[in-house]
Amino acid sequence: MNTDITRIGPGARMSEAVCYSGIVWVAGQVGTPGDSVAGQTRTCLAEVDRILAEAGTDKTRILSAQIWLADMASFTEMNAVWDAWVPAGHPPARATGEARLAAPDYAVEIIVTAALR
Repeated sequence: MNTDITRIGPGARMSEAVCYSGIVWVAGQVGTPGDSVAGQTRTCLAEVDRILAEAGTDKTRILSAQIWLADMASFTEMNAVWDAWVPAGHPPARATGEARLAAPDYAVEIIVTAALR
């Protein structure tokens, strides 16, 4: 098993993802500030897809997801986008909570952990 640590999109503060020992940890993804919750969720999930592809895996291999909403009143709106995105037969373990996000215009942040191929 590969024990090298691979960083995807490293910056001064954080990486977009880190791969180690067959697992990829994807940093929290946020949408475009000011978009609707549905729009921000679609953007987050598109970024998750992009990063997983760069790591060499895909959403069918997601092990767990954490979703943070600025307001739990948007749970149903976010879930409508999430449910359309998750592949049938491959739902990950998931938790959703309410939190004050990094900027007031962010409505949703999604964090995933996936198995590599």
